[in-house]
Amino acid sequence: MTTSGRRLSAQTATVLTALALNPQSWLYGLEIAATTGLKSGSLYPILIRLAERGMLESQWLEPGIPGRPPRHAYRITAAGKAALRAAAAARPAASPKESLA
Repeated sequence: MTTSGRRLSAQTATVLTALALNPQSWLYGLEIAATTGLKSGSLYPILIRLAERGMLESQWLEPGIPGRPPRHAYRITAAGKAALRAAAAARPAASPKESLA
């Protein structure tokens, strides 16, 4: 569950999990897409929504190569980590049959 009481979708939890692997690092959308396997049409609305809800920080980073545009980068916040923990705790335990599959 999130702070607003809604459950995290599987895709949203995947994005938060990817960012939680390196909580101090700023990641670009392309890096997050590569980690999660999500397409940009699914990923960017999730990133925007999570940032609006305070679960992610976002900032524009200047490129290291002259002539390239700045890129938007994201990292998980304490609220994002808490939402991820709450979602994991709310998930029902797998039955023995499911764990053998």
